[in-house]
Amino acid sequence: MGIFQRDQQVFANADPLDDSYEPDDIRERDEVLEKYKRALQPIIDNRPTSNIFLYGKTGTGKTVATKFLLSHLEVDVAEYDDVNLSTVWVGCENLSTSYQVAVALVNELRQQQEEERISTTGYSQQRVFELLYEELDALGGTVVIVLDEIDNIGRSDDILYGLPRAQSNGYVEDVRPVVIGISNDFQFRDSLSPKVKDTLAEKEILFPPYDANQLRSILKPRAEKAFYEGVLEDDVVPLSAAFAAQDTGSARQAIRLLREAGELAQAANAEAVTGDHVRDAQNELEKNQLYEGMQELTTQGHAVLCALASHQADNEVPVRSRQLYNRYVSLCDRLDADSVSERRIRDHLSDMNMLGLITVYERNEGLSAGRYHEYELDVPLKSVLDILTSTTRFKEVANSIQTTADKNDYL
Repeated sequence: MGIFQRDQQVFANADPLDDSYEPDDIRERDEVLEKYKRALQPIIDNRPTSNIFLYGKTGTGKTVATKFLLSHLEVDVAEYDDVNLSTVWVGCENLSTSYQVAVALVNELRQQQEEERISTTGYSQQRVFELLYEELDALGGTVVIVLDEIDNIGRSDDILYGLPRAQSNGYVEDVRPVVIGISNDFQFRDSLSPKVKDTLAEKEILFPPYDANQLRSILKPRAEKAFYEGVLEDDVVPLSAAFAAQDTGSARQAIRLLREAGELAQAANAEAVTGDHVRDAQNELEKNQLYEGMQELTTQGHAVLCALASHQADNEVPVRSRQLYNRYVSLCDRLDADSVSERRIRDHLSDMNMLGLITVYERNEGLSAGRYHEYELDVPLKSVLDILTSTTRFKEVANSIQTTADKNDYL
């Protein structure tokens, strides 16, 4: 008998617990889905359609709702001869400029013509945009362009200015581009240039965190499909939902927690998945979530984290926000990246504090210095540098910080 054996007592079909699983229906999002459906209605009416921006933290249903509605829309428009609909989807998690997004869109539209895909260098931005407009015009009709995690482009927002104006500026003739932007950053719109804000004319839809009851409703049908009958004790689904609701309100977190609990029970050759397995899974996932939380920060968030890591390597923590901001601006200059206001940096620091990545100290020195905040990392510097070196943009800076930390015998 080999060391690996097929499980026959815990998981009947683990697919419903996978991140890529697409459910048959969207639970606990009726109000949001109705608003989203209204925003998409002009497409089926063959009318001009506003751009749509979805906001909400990771795991609140933005992406799954978009896939669900667009798949239904693609089926329903087939009934109408005067509607020509195409969709193109680009994930922007590793794209930090409009140029990179435009290249990705061209290549996605040319995915059936591998030899005609373009490289990420060697073209001017204007030429890449021209190629994009040519591809869109070739499709014709309405083209829905989904830009997932669009906040990663920061203030490099030319793509959000060009696409909505493509037809009025004469860059395309027979196509209506409609942008659906999906963002984890509630303040992303504030960072856009005034001309983009005026041009977008978008509908905004907020996806709030789920509460425990909603998460139970989402988990229950998945658990029924995923596990053998009778293997889950009664408190497993409610406990998984409660842990996730107390933390982030993320359905993704709740599903991962349930899956991890099942895997722990399987590894222990247990006859049932219990509440203790859920608690053990919560402890394990908490460690992983810190790492994932750092990965999912926006480019600006990574820049702030990089500045704080630099102070940490120099053993200059806790550091006041003014000194941290100055180093952040210097890093942005070094990276040839736009910097944002000190107020926005405090927003990013607040988000990192909620994620458990940093510690914030409130100081009050009376009339002499007043109240202020100081910051330091609440996770190992090595973990932060591992994340930063895995991103092309921050790799060189992170290596430099690593050298400083080694010299100061910090790590």
